[in-house]
Amino acid sequence: MHNAMRTRTLGNLQVGAIGLGAMPMSVAGHMPDENQSIRTIHAALDAGVTLVDTADAYTPSHTDVGHNERLVARALSLWPGDSAAVLVATKGGHTRTPGGWDVDGSPSYLKRACDRSLKALGVDVIGLYQHHRPDPKVPYEETIGALKDLHDAGKIRFAGISNADPEQIRLAHAILGDRLVSVQNEFSPRFRSSEPEIDVCAELGIAFLPWSPLGGIGRTGELSGHPAFHAIAGDRGVSPQQVCLAWELARSPVVIPIPGASRPETILDSVAAAELELTAEELARLSA
Repeated sequence: MHNAMRTRTLGNLQVGAIGLGAMPMSVAGHMPDENQSIRTIHAALDAGVTLVDTADAYTPSHTDVGHNERLVARALSLWPGDSAAVLVATKGGHTRTPGGWDVDGSPSYLKRACDRSLKALGVDVIGLYQHHRPDPKVPYEETIGALKDLHDAGKIRFAGISNADPEQIRLAHAILGDRLVSVQNEFSPRFRSSEPEIDVCAELGIAFLPWSPLGGIGRTGELSGHPAFHAIAGDRGVSPQQVCLAWELARSPVVIPIPGASRPETILDSVAAAELELTAEELARLSA
Protein backbone atom coordinates (compact mmCIF):
# COMPACT_ATOMS: atom_id res chain seq x y z
CA MET A 1 0.00 0.00 0.00
CA HIS A 2 2.65 2.52 1.09
CA ASN A 3 5.71 2.39 -1.14
CA ALA A 4 9.15 3.63 -0.17
CA MET A 5 10.34 6.85 -1.77
CA ARG A 6 13.52 8.84 -1.42
CA THR A 7 13.00 11.31 1.39
CA ARG A 8 13.95 14.88 2.18
CA THR A 9 14.05 16.78 5.45
CA LEU A 10 11.29 19.23 6.39
CA GLY A 11 11.63 20.51 9.93
CA ASN A 12 12.36 17.41 11.99
CA LEU A 13 10.42 15.17 9.61
CA GLN A 14 11.44 13.00 6.70
CA VAL A 15 8.93 13.43 3.88
CA GLY A 16 8.77 11.99 0.39
CA ALA A 17 11.01 13.81 -2.08
CA ILE A 18 7.95 14.59 -4.22
CA GLY A 19 4.81 16.14 -2.69
CA LEU A 20 1.32 16.55 -4.12
CA GLY A 21 -0.10 19.95 -5.02
CA ALA A 22 -3.87 19.55 -4.67
CA MET A 23 -4.80 22.94 -6.16
CA PRO A 24 -5.85 21.65 -9.65
CA MET A 25 -8.66 19.69 -7.99
CA SER A 26 -10.42 22.95 -7.02
CA VAL A 27 -9.86 25.31 -9.94
CA ALA A 28 -12.94 26.37 -11.89
CA GLY A 29 -12.80 25.11 -15.46
CA HIS A 30 -10.27 22.38 -14.62
CA MET A 31 -11.97 20.56 -11.73
CA PRO A 32 -12.36 16.80 -11.94
CA ASP A 33 -15.26 15.20 -10.08
CA GLU A 34 -14.70 14.53 -6.40
CA ASN A 35 -14.24 10.78 -6.85
CA GLN A 36 -11.42 11.30 -9.34
CA SER A 37 -9.76 13.80 -7.00
CA ILE A 38 -9.92 11.34 -4.13
CA ARG A 39 -8.50 8.57 -6.33
CA THR A 40 -5.66 10.91 -7.27
CA ILE A 41 -4.83 11.72 -3.65
CA HIS A 42 -5.00 8.02 -2.71
CA ALA A 43 -2.71 7.10 -5.62
CA ALA A 44 -0.18 9.65 -4.37
CA LEU A 45 -0.34 8.36 -0.80
CA ASP A 46 -0.10 4.73 -1.92
CA ALA A 47 3.01 5.66 -3.94
CA GLY A 48 4.76 7.09 -0.88
CA VAL A 49 3.83 10.77 -1.01
CA THR A 50 3.69 12.11 2.56
CA LEU A 51 3.33 15.87 1.87
CA VAL A 52 0.03 17.22 0.51
CA ASP A 53 -0.17 20.95 -0.23
CA THR A 54 -3.43 22.89 -0.15
CA ALA A 55 -4.72 26.38 0.79
CA ASP A 56 -7.95 27.99 1.92
CA ALA A 57 -7.96 30.04 -1.30
CA TYR A 58 -7.89 26.97 -3.56
CA THR A 59 -11.57 27.05 -4.41
CA PRO A 60 -13.65 27.39 -7.58
CA SER A 61 -15.44 30.44 -6.15
CA HIS A 62 -15.08 33.06 -3.43
CA THR A 63 -18.28 31.59 -1.94
CA ASP A 64 -16.60 28.24 -1.22
CA VAL A 65 -13.40 29.12 0.66
CA GLY A 66 -11.73 25.98 2.02
CA HIS A 67 -13.02 23.73 -0.80
CA ASN A 68 -9.64 22.12 -1.42
CA GLU A 69 -8.90 21.71 2.28
CA ARG A 70 -12.20 19.87 2.79
CA LEU A 71 -11.46 17.68 -0.23
CA VAL A 72 -8.03 16.73 1.14
CA ALA A 73 -9.55 16.01 4.56
CA ARG A 74 -12.21 13.76 3.02
CA ALA A 75 -9.63 11.86 0.98
CA LEU A 76 -7.48 11.28 4.06
CA SER A 77 -10.50 10.08 6.05
CA LEU A 78 -11.24 7.49 3.35
CA TRP A 79 -7.65 6.30 2.89
CA PRO A 80 -6.95 2.94 4.56
CA GLY A 81 -3.32 3.84 5.26
CA ASP A 82 -1.79 5.72 8.20
CA SER A 83 -3.00 9.28 7.63
CA ALA A 84 -1.08 10.41 10.74
CA ALA A 85 2.11 9.93 8.68
CA VAL A 86 0.92 12.47 6.09
CA LEU A 87 1.90 16.12 6.52
CA VAL A 88 -0.84 18.42 5.23
CA ALA A 89 0.40 21.91 4.40
CA THR A 90 -2.13 24.69 4.00
CA LYS A 91 -1.89 28.44 3.57
CA GLY A 92 -3.69 31.62 4.58
CA GLY A 93 -3.46 35.29 3.66
CA HIS A 94 -4.31 35.10 -0.04
CA THR A 95 -8.00 35.87 -0.24
CA ARG A 96 -10.75 35.26 -2.79
CA THR A 97 -13.07 38.05 -3.84
CA PRO A 98 -15.96 38.30 -6.33
CA GLY A 99 -13.46 39.86 -8.73
CA GLY A 100 -10.66 37.35 -8.23
CA TRP A 101 -7.83 37.52 -5.67
CA ASP A 102 -6.56 39.84 -2.95
CA VAL A 103 -4.24 39.63 0.07
CA ASP A 104 -4.70 40.20 3.80
CA GLY A 105 -1.60 39.83 5.94
CA SER A 106 -3.04 41.38 9.10
CA PRO A 107 -2.45 39.24 12.20
CA SER A 108 -6.16 39.30 13.05
CA TYR A 109 -7.10 37.96 9.62
CA LEU A 110 -4.39 35.29 9.58
CA LYS A 111 -5.52 33.99 12.96
CA ARG A 112 -9.15 33.83 11.78
CA ALA A 113 -8.05 32.09 8.60
CA CYS A 114 -6.08 29.53 10.59
CA ASP A 115 -9.13 28.76 12.75
CA ARG A 116 -11.21 28.31 9.59
CA SER A 117 -8.57 25.98 8.11
CA LEU A 118 -8.48 23.91 11.31
CA LYS A 119 -12.22 23.38 10.90
CA ALA A 120 -12.02 22.65 7.16
CA LEU A 121 -9.26 20.09 7.68
CA GLY A 122 -10.99 18.59 10.70
CA VAL A 123 -7.88 18.70 12.87
CA ASP A 124 -6.80 20.18 16.21
CA VAL A 125 -3.33 21.14 14.92
CA ILE A 126 -2.31 22.03 11.34
CA GLY A 127 0.86 20.20 10.31
CA LEU A 128 2.36 23.04 8.25
CA TYR A 129 0.73 26.47 8.08
CA GLN A 130 2.19 28.90 5.56
CA HIS A 131 1.60 32.58 4.97
CA HIS A 132 0.46 32.61 1.36
CA ARG A 133 1.54 35.97 -0.07
CA PRO A 134 3.01 39.21 1.38
CA ASP A 135 0.57 42.06 1.93
CA PRO A 136 2.12 45.44 1.03
CA LYS A 137 -0.30 47.13 3.46
CA VAL A 138 1.03 45.21 6.50
CA PRO A 139 4.62 45.21 7.82
CA TYR A 140 6.00 41.75 7.11
CA GLU A 141 7.24 41.30 10.67
CA GLU A 142 3.67 41.74 11.96
CA THR A 143 2.37 39.01 9.66
CA ILE A 144 5.19 36.66 10.66
CA GLY A 145 4.55 37.49 14.30
CA ALA A 146 1.05 36.07 13.83
CA LEU A 147 2.58 32.77 12.66
CA LYS A 148 4.70 32.74 15.82
CA ASP A 149 1.59 33.34 17.92
CA LEU A 150 -0.26 30.51 16.16
CA HIS A 151 2.64 28.14 16.80
CA ASP A 152 2.96 29.18 20.42
CA ALA A 153 -0.82 28.67 20.85
CA GLY A 154 -0.43 25.07 19.65
CA LYS A 155 -2.59 25.56 16.56
CA ILE A 156 0.19 24.78 14.06
CA ARG A 157 3.08 22.31 14.23
CA PHE A 158 5.34 24.05 11.72
CA ALA A 159 5.32 27.46 10.03
CA GLY A 160 6.15 28.37 6.45
CA ILE A 161 6.05 31.32 4.08
CA SER A 162 5.28 31.61 0.39
CA ASN A 163 6.15 34.03 -2.42
CA ALA A 164 8.91 35.53 -0.28
CA ASP A 165 12.15 37.18 -1.35
CA PRO A 166 15.54 36.54 0.32
CA GLU A 167 15.18 39.51 2.70
CA GLN A 168 11.73 38.31 3.80
CA ILE A 169 13.02 34.77 4.31
CA ARG A 170 15.80 36.05 6.57
CA LEU A 171 13.37 38.26 8.50
CA ALA A 172 10.93 35.39 8.99
CA HIS A 173 13.77 33.13 10.13
CA ALA A 174 14.94 35.75 12.62
CA ILE A 175 11.42 35.93 14.12
CA LEU A 176 10.43 32.27 13.93
CA GLY A 177 13.73 30.43 14.36
CA ASP A 178 13.31 26.69 13.94
CA ARG A 179 9.53 27.10 13.75
CA LEU A 180 10.12 28.17 10.11
CA VAL A 181 10.59 25.01 8.05
CA SER A 182 9.53 25.90 4.50
CA VAL A 183 9.46 28.50 1.75
CA GLN A 184 7.06 27.94 -1.14
CA ASN A 185 7.91 29.96 -4.27
CA GLU A 186 7.35 29.45 -7.97
CA PHE A 187 10.21 27.61 -9.70
CA SER A 188 10.31 25.75 -13.00
CA PRO A 189 12.30 25.72 -16.27
CA ARG A 190 10.28 28.72 -17.45
CA PHE A 191 10.51 30.56 -14.09
CA ARG A 192 14.01 30.39 -12.64
CA SER A 193 14.14 33.69 -10.76
CA SER A 194 13.76 31.93 -7.40
CA GLU A 195 17.36 30.68 -7.54
CA PRO A 196 18.46 33.19 -4.84
CA GLU A 197 15.66 32.02 -2.52
CA ILE A 198 16.75 28.39 -2.96
CA ASP A 199 20.28 29.37 -1.93
CA VAL A 200 19.04 31.21 1.19
CA CYS A 201 16.93 28.19 2.14
CA ALA A 202 19.94 25.89 1.72
CA GLU A 203 22.03 28.21 3.89
CA LEU A 204 19.39 28.30 6.66
CA GLY A 205 18.35 24.63 6.43
CA ILE A 206 14.79 25.42 5.31
CA ALA A 207 12.88 23.28 2.80
CA PHE A 208 12.11 24.95 -0.54
CA LEU A 209 8.80 23.81 -2.06
CA PRO A 210 8.58 24.86 -5.73
CA TRP A 211 5.01 25.61 -6.71
CA SER A 212 4.05 25.06 -10.36
CA PRO A 213 7.28 23.05 -10.80
CA LEU A 214 6.09 21.89 -14.22
CA GLY A 215 4.98 25.34 -15.37
CA GLY A 216 1.48 25.63 -13.88
CA ILE A 217 -2.03 24.49 -14.71
CA GLY A 218 -2.39 23.96 -18.45
CA ARG A 219 1.28 24.85 -18.98
CA THR A 220 3.07 21.52 -18.60
CA GLY A 221 3.33 21.54 -22.39
CA GLU A 222 5.54 24.62 -22.08
CA LEU A 223 8.41 22.23 -21.48
CA SER A 224 8.31 22.05 -25.28
CA GLY A 225 10.09 25.39 -25.15
CA HIS A 226 13.01 23.66 -23.44
CA PRO A 227 14.13 20.97 -25.93
CA ALA A 228 16.84 19.54 -23.66
CA PHE A 229 14.15 18.20 -21.31
CA HIS A 230 12.50 16.35 -24.19
CA ALA A 231 15.79 15.07 -25.60
CA ILE A 232 16.95 13.65 -22.29
CA ALA A 233 13.49 12.22 -21.62
CA GLY A 234 13.68 10.42 -24.98
CA ASP A 235 17.14 9.07 -24.17
CA ARG A 236 15.97 7.85 -20.76
CA GLY A 237 12.59 6.51 -21.83
CA VAL A 238 10.71 8.70 -19.32
CA SER A 239 8.46 11.75 -19.56
CA PRO A 240 9.85 15.30 -19.84
CA GLN A 241 7.94 16.03 -16.62
CA GLN A 242 9.99 13.40 -14.78
CA VAL A 243 13.19 14.94 -16.12
CA CYS A 244 12.01 18.37 -15.00
CA LEU A 245 11.29 17.26 -11.43
CA ALA A 246 14.56 15.28 -11.22
CA TRP A 247 16.42 18.42 -12.37
CA GLU A 248 14.76 20.40 -9.58
CA LEU A 249 15.58 17.74 -6.99
CA ALA A 250 19.21 17.89 -8.10
CA ARG A 251 19.30 21.67 -7.64
CA SER A 252 19.61 21.39 -3.85
CA PRO A 253 18.91 18.86 -1.07
CA VAL A 254 16.35 21.30 0.36
CA VAL A 255 14.12 21.24 -2.75
CA ILE A 256 10.86 19.27 -2.49
CA PRO A 257 8.73 19.81 -5.62
CA ILE A 258 4.94 19.76 -5.20
CA PRO A 259 3.57 19.12 -8.71
CA GLY A 260 -0.14 19.64 -9.12
CA ALA A 261 -2.26 16.72 -10.27
CA SER A 262 -5.89 15.93 -10.90
CA ARG A 263 -5.47 12.38 -12.27
CA PRO A 264 -3.80 9.32 -10.68
CA GLU A 265 -1.65 8.78 -13.79
CA THR A 266 -0.21 12.29 -13.54
CA ILE A 267 0.94 12.06 -9.94
CA LEU A 268 2.33 8.55 -10.40
CA ASP A 269 4.46 9.79 -13.29
CA SER A 270 5.69 12.67 -11.12
CA VAL A 271 6.50 10.40 -8.17
CA ALA A 272 8.78 8.31 -10.39
CA ALA A 273 11.05 11.36 -10.73
CA ALA A 274 12.27 10.75 -7.17
CA GLU A 275 14.20 7.73 -8.44
CA LEU A 276 15.59 9.38 -11.59
CA GLU A 277 19.26 10.27 -11.16
CA LEU A 278 20.52 12.65 -13.81
CA THR A 279 24.19 12.79 -14.77
CA ALA A 280 26.30 15.91 -14.35
CA GLU A 281 26.37 16.28 -18.16
CA GLU A 282 22.56 16.05 -18.35
CA LEU A 283 22.13 18.57 -15.55
CA ALA A 284 24.46 20.99 -17.30
CA ARG A 285 22.43 20.71 -20.51
CA LEU A 286 19.17 21.29 -18.63
CA SER A 287 20.49 24.30 -16.74
CA ALA A 288 22.05 25.94 -19.78
